[in-house]
Amino acid sequence: MKNLFNFKHFKGDMFGGITAGIVALPLALAFGVSSGLGPSAGLYGAIFVSFFAALFGGTNTQISGPTAPMTAISMVVIAGILATFDGDVSKALPVILTVFLLAGLMQVGLGLMGLGKYIKYIPYPVVSGFMTAIGVIILLTQILPSVGYYPKEDSEYVNQFKPHAEEIILDNILKEEAGEGILVLEDFKETITRAELITEEQILKESQTLAGKEASGVLGALKVLPRALTNINWLELLLALGTVIIIYGFKRITTAIPSALVALLVMSGIAFGFGLDYRPIEEIPSGLPLPNFKIFTGFSLGNITPYIFTALTLALLGAIDSLLTSVVADNMTKTKHKPNKELIGQGIGNSIGAIFGGLPGAGATIRTVVNINAGGKTRLSGMIAGVLLLIILLALGPVASQIPAAVLAGILITVGIGVMDYKGLKAIPKMPRPEVIIMLVVLVLSSVWNLVYAVGIGLVIASLMFMKKIGDLTAERSSIESFDRSKAWPDEVDLPTSLIENVFIKHIRGPLFFGSTSYFQQLVKQIPETTSTIIIRMGRMQYIDQSGLYAMEDVLADLVNQGKKVLLVKIIEQPRYMMESIDIIPDLIPKDQIFDNFKDCINWIKENEK
Repeated sequence: MKNLFNFKHFKGDMFGGITAGIVALPLALAFGVSSGLGPSAGLYGAIFVSFFAALFGGTNTQISGPTAPMTAISMVVIAGILATFDGDVSKALPVILTVFLLAGLMQVGLGLMGLGKYIKYIPYPVVSGFMTAIGVIILLTQILPSVGYYPKEDSEYVNQFKPHAEEIILDNILKEEAGEGILVLEDFKETITRAELITEEQILKESQTLAGKEASGVLGALKVLPRALTNINWLELLLALGTVIIIYGFKRITTAIPSALVALLVMSGIAFGFGLDYRPIEEIPSGLPLPNFKIFTGFSLGNITPYIFTALTLALLGAIDSLLTSVVADNMTKTKHKPNKELIGQGIGNSIGAIFGGLPGAGATIRTVVNINAGGKTRLSGMIAGVLLLIILLALGPVASQIPAAVLAGILITVGIGVMDYKGLKAIPKMPRPEVIIMLVVLVLSSVWNLVYAVGIGLVIASLMFMKKIGDLTAERSSIESFDRSKAWPDEVDLPTSLIENVFIKHIRGPLFFGSTSYFQQLVKQIPETTSTIIIRMGRMQYIDQSGLYAMEDVLADLVNQGKKVLLVKIIEQPRYMMESIDIIPDLIPKDQIFDNFKDCINWIKENEK
């Protein structure tokens, strides 16, 4: 905390924080709208995550807030929970925010356990496929609002779901009666009475919920795209296109002023100033954000249990997103961030943001770069960005509520285009086939199925492929043939000819783990019958796992039972500890048959053959 209030850099921090806050404003509003919780959720997330992640984090110049990847996963969480509560946001909100709170607490836990340094081991193809999928999801899901099409408001489309809606409502009545103990097969009078009380309004509401669910996500957007294109609202489309054109066009003029903010102000000004009949975003509540205490008073473990893995995915994704941005900041400022402290800061920010109804966030690369370029040096810059957004909320909340929804859709379209990993896509023809497969699997599954499971499947495939590759390499580098001077190690070249027929030398190069045990088990089959002594050289075997340990025990036991002498040369500390832990040493291999070097081993053989 010693650099927190270092006013030596106050001017730079102030300019950096203000600039980053201005850049964050349109994105926060857009992410909030796309998430399904409204623009205020994005703004609240930007305020609290930015302030507290900066205050407690481990990267001085990091600017945090809702990001495209975090919002994409949040959309999945929100849509799933909303469907469970029949589209009732007020009932679903405490559960949604509890999942976000849990994700923040998990991030704090990751930091306290010191796991920040391990995030870097996530394979690039998984990250690449995921980021490109995020871009695809944002692009396709924003086509509908950019053309002014909202499935819930399409009467013809909604009416298709009325039979299913009636079925669901009746099913709920039966469940209620079963719970109350009044459902009797011989008498459905109560059921009929309740069914007669069902109103057209209830059926319509349930139908709209089903229509919204059916049209959600990439596949849903593609399903209703033909209807959207035949029901284009040309004003909304022009507002979205104008936003996209300004964002890309203004960048050619100058990058000193955020082009997204310029597009937001210009297009909103035109729409409002000329009194156009456009669709505004949801109203942003005025006044200070208030905590949602229903998170605690209405807590139910049953509501949260199905989303624990999703919360963990949010936590891990936020960690990856933040720490990658931290690396960018380090490269620009020639400093070194503290990964575990950064995770704790991000977790605290997301936890507090969730309590106040905000979207979860992470370190935002563009905003962090803007902050550094504008002079930001310390954590004060991130805190100033959060305070600025709070001031904008309090002073301009009612004005911001007049922003056209199509303008925010246009902003998100440019975000979707920008977030894709073009470097990874361009490298596909040159990448090894296994890595291409991993990237494409994650890309496709994330886009059309489930972001959470896609990342998990990608990691599993990557891990299996890695283990197979290491196992193959270990096998290729290991000698399992009888002695051959052309392949001998330098200290084996002078092995006396008299010993060659009786001695078999096995080299273990690389770790002996579950991916390579089958190659080691071939050892017994490779040994000539004339061999009486086996030398196993272990100086290049840095690690052995439990599978490798038991495989070695079985092989050594077979050799000893055949009456052969087994000599071990230069066992490294970890493998020796493991072998002693299950008494391979000294029960199978006495300590006098273990040598520090090959020369001592050969001398022992000569002495014992006399």
